[in-house]
Amino acid sequence: MNFPTAPSVPALTIDDVRGARKMLSGIARTTAMEGSRHLSALVGAPVHLKCENLQRTGSFKLRGAYVRIAGLTAEERARGVVAASAGNHAQGVALASSLLDVRSTVFMPVGAPLPKVAATREYGAEVRLHGQVVDETLAAAQQYARETGAVFIHPFDHPDIIAGQGTLGLEILEQCPEVRTIVVGIGGGGLAAGVAVAVKALRPDVRIVGVQAAGAACYPPSLAAGRPVSVDALQTMADGIKVGRPGDVPFGIVEELVDEVRTVTEDELSSALLLCLERAKLVVEPAGASPVAALLSDPEAFEGPVVAVLSGGNVDPLLMQRILRHGMAAAGRYLGLRLRLTDRPGALAGLLATLTTADANVLDISHVRTEPRLGLTEAEVELQLETKGPEHCREVAETLGRAGYLVLD
Repeated sequence: MNFPTAPSVPALTIDDVRGARKMLSGIARTTAMEGSRHLSALVGAPVHLKCENLQRTGSFKLRGAYVRIAGLTAEERARGVVAASAGNHAQGVALASSLLDVRSTVFMPVGAPLPKVAATREYGAEVRLHGQVVDETLAAAQQYARETGAVFIHPFDHPDIIAGQGTLGLEILEQCPEVRTIVVGIGGGGLAAGVAVAVKALRPDVRIVGVQAAGAACYPPSLAAGRPVSVDALQTMADGIKVGRPGDVPFGIVEELVDEVRTVTEDELSSALLLCLERAKLVVEPAGASPVAALLSDPEAFEGPVVAVLSGGNVDPLLMQRILRHGMAAAGRYLGLRLRLTDRPGALAGLLATLTTADANVLDISHVRTEPRLGLTEAEVELQLETKGPEHCREVAETLGRAGYLVLD
């Protein structure tokens, strides 16, 4: 997504964040913070999960959207608001507008997941489907704003949005006053910038680490250049942080106050999402799992106690199914094998019996007898197995070898 730049604005202060918190009293939840024994053992220090996936609308976006819309003049509110989003920002704007009795129109891509479209409508927005990608959707929303006078609500490039997101930082300091490192996902930068403003004003010793998906990492080149630069060909499952250019306003704050920006791979995102589901019993979207992915990829790099911000939980069920499969594969929970055996009655049954003794679950099997590469008495079998992890994969392979099977691949 390549959003337009915002005009220059005054620097944000802790007082702006405190003012935003007063606005959000009774609106945004103070979300739970849960300890993670698994991650704590991995890092060698306490790790806490800030569960913003349990926020109203399922993400932190309500905080900034409400503060931005609440700050409009009566004349601006009368004109209504418009936004463009594929998910979290759409729902945040829709609910905030309904709570403030402001008419909202939200443009979403034609291919946006149906649960997100339905939720945005249920929160009270008029939803218009336009464009195949968010850039096209954004252009339509801006054109609508010019034609109707509706106020465009930017997802991250506005001081009010950043101040609202910064209230999350105040909660972290209150819930975990001993925190030494805060890890937070970065897309356009609104959340990381807001958290940094709040935390650094009160605890300048706390290290703040931003995390981007490697396939959509606009901040590393921007920080190297000293200005926001655009990156193209964004490729990541983490649509919540899939942004092609940092916002001008959050970039200046991130450059000054965020200590480090890291990137994580798709495999690491999948593994993190799976860990959140299995170990923490929390449904988290890929962008929300990015801080956990960073901890998994380099646990020794983080001084504890650590707070990892789970920024959202709005994940389409179909995408969740694919991600879980990918995460299980990345974690060594699937094993693909190709082996050769004698083509005789009962040979396949014997192979399956051997796999049973190895406690491997067969997901798929293909039995080939007619390939030219095979001898007259040979057959090949391709197997997809569900296992318990890398060590179990090795045990399965060793069990097959001891039984006399030739594992080819």
